[in-house]
Amino acid sequence: MKLLIRIPLFVMMGLVLLACGLHVSNSGDAAVPAKPDGRVRVATYNVHYILVNRQTGPWSAEDWESRKGPMNEALQLIDADVIAFQEMESFAGGNADTNNLARAYLLDQNPRLAAAAVGDWRDFPSTQPIFYRRDMFRVADQGWFFFSDTPDVIYSRTFDGSYPAFASWVRLSPHDGSASLTVFNVHFEHKSGSNRLKSAELVAGRIAPLVETGERVVLAGDMNALGFAQTVKILEAAGLVFLPVDGATYHFDRGINLFGAIDHIAVSENLLPAADPTVLRRKFEGIWPSDHYPVFTDVSLAP
Repeated sequence: MKLLIRIPLFVMMGLVLLACGLHVSNSGDAAVPAKPDGRVRVATYNVHYILVNRQTGPWSAEDWESRKGPMNEALQLIDADVIAFQEMESFAGGNADTNNLARAYLLDQNPRLAAAAVGDWRDFPSTQPIFYRRDMFRVADQGWFFFSDTPDVIYSRTFDGSYPAFASWVRLSPHDGSASLTVFNVHFEHKSGSNRLKSAELVAGRIAPLVETGERVVLAGDMNALGFAQTVKILEAAGLVFLPVDGATYHFDRGINLFGAIDHIAVSENLLPAADPTVLRRKFEGIWPSDHYPVFTDVSLAP
């Protein structure tokens, strides 16, 4: 989803013109740093839903056919060990997830990856999967909760009654026997600030007890909030450290970098980042795979 900012029209037009003049230098072929030995590469990527009932036009089934190759190239270039996806949905109305085109295609193209935070859509909302390297991890546990007054009721509407939004999570156990890593994947509602605050409070309430017991925790996703927002501060109070993301992560499907990051990665203090996150701002085969850029970082498990 997209962050909405209420700005006078003439100001918005000026900003768009400025951004159009700048986006070429800010959206060129981004360099991908080599993955350091002994680190775990964690990523977040809003891949935009597919409207399977629309045969042509933006975000249609035909559009997916042109996007899927570039999206796979982006995924393989990042080479993440764990990646949280948002909007991985083939939407035909309702909550059914029997034919998830993006999830099926990317797993088929990347056999060393497996999907966690998935299941029968009737019991487990599966449009925010978390992919992981099957040769590095196994799934110890997984779950979900909705940003709602009844968070454990599947597909319950958000606090203000808008469309269902939720967090998915997975606890990954490394094959080397080291301590587990719990990854939370969130997508906060884009229109309502109060919704985002209540959602952040709910997530913080679920994460804080884990952090207090020394669990290694990663929070990743499309938060529709800038780094200085109260939404982020609520989650920081739960014991998370937000890694500074430089520049835009949402680009209007045009490479226009109008405002700061709304896609974030946060970690518990016992996870050591090797460097600030990287934002992959580039086209593949002349196409933007999504209207968001993928964001990734490398972390080391503290002793």
